[in-house]
Amino acid sequence: MLRTSLTIAFAAGLLAGCGQKPDTASSEAGTSSSSPAGATSAAPEASPAATAPALSVHDKALLASLPAPYNSGDVEHGKIVFARCQVCHTVTEGGPDLIGPNLWGLFGRKVASKAGYAYSDALKAKTWTWGAQHIDAWITDPRQVAPGTKMSFVGLGDPQDRTDVVAYLKTATSK
Repeated sequence: MLRTSLTIAFAAGLLAGCGQKPDTASSEAGTSSSSPAGATSAAPEASPAATAPALSVHDKALLASLPAPYNSGDVEHGKIVFARCQVCHTVTEGGPDLIGPNLWGLFGRKVASKAGYAYSDALKAKTWTWGAQHIDAWITDPRQVAPGTKMSFVGLGDPQDRTDVVAYLKTATSK
């Protein structure tokens, strides 16, 4: 059941990354479009707080180092939302560049400065250092931040999703 849910979440993320929304009526595990109206599942879903693993002391410290509201982001939810980004990005130390650069060490790194990655001229022309607010603006709409960027991601419209992704990235890309 968990594997099916994760597969569905990943597929939904891929569709969302392409600017498409999944058909939630037919894509949720255990449901179909032919279910009788008013049917309910036998067991209620567990709340995210009840199922989320506890953060390590190190990850709590990393999260606390972020400015508000990112310092209260839901790391596990951010990881789920970030699944749509994994088509193009890795986050592990020494991980490969894919369509987009590996994001290890992102916080505090000058924009378009990861060695070995061919950035667009639009991004090379920028001068900021990646921090929570720049990442938030970037994942809202990369083409608005750097017109001419080669990043085709349509952006995340939900501010809570962005907050959670920033929290996840801080813990996933930092020592």
